[in-house]
Amino acid sequence: MTTAATTGRTEDELRELAEQAGRDLEDADALDVLRWAAETFGPRFCVTSSMEDAVVAHLASRAFPGVDVVFLDTGYHFPETIGTRDAVAAVMDVNVITLTPRQTVAEQDAEYGDKLHDRDPDLCCALRKVKPLEEGLRNYDAWATGLRRDESPTRANTPVVGWDAKRRKVKVSPIARWTQADVDAYVAEHGVLTNPLLMDGYASVGCAPCTRRVLEGEDARAGRWAGRAKTECGLHG
Repeated sequence: MTTAATTGRTEDELRELAEQAGRDLEDADALDVLRWAAETFGPRFCVTSSMEDAVVAHLASRAFPGVDVVFLDTGYHFPETIGTRDAVAAVMDVNVITLTPRQTVAEQDAEYGDKLHDRDPDLCCALRKVKPLEEGLRNYDAWATGLRRDESPTRANTPVVGWDAKRRKVKVSPIARWTQADVDAYVAEHGVLTNPLLMDGYASVGCAPCTRRVLEGEDARAGRWAGRAKTECGLHG
């Protein structure tokens, strides 16, 4: 049985806490969910952001000014994504932390061959996303995501608060119940930063080699790994 270094909560206690909060906070306002996380975990809570938009980061800054916002720089991001990260760091009351893989793209190419993302996208995601996140979350007991149930069938059952068995942490998805219309309304009301690619046909923004614009009638995640059975990078499933 492991124990969180600062909070003193055991893994079993964290899991029970997540399961109870998932029931209690299912219908709670997103800001209240984040306030609960801030009060419960303090500095051992962080927000992760792909910089597709800064909605959850903005919400979290209201609940927990100065909150850590973790960003994975895979080395394959669109310039617009890096620009969004820099803008968030400059204008929001958050502490942006950029995680990078152990290998640069050039070093990975040297070991695995060029364009690993085309030949083995699961391995590429594991090396450039999953492993860096696991290492970057070591000092946290809970992390927040921007997952929404309406994004794709694979995310339809996303809990507002749940247990991340893979990383043995509490996983908070404060806008899980939101629709795209809710996101758009929040962005408009608060002037929240969004990735410019969202205005250029991209409904979901990931690494440049594995992301395309979506077609009319497709779900928001259809532009990710198009033409493959792959639908998630491994961070969330």
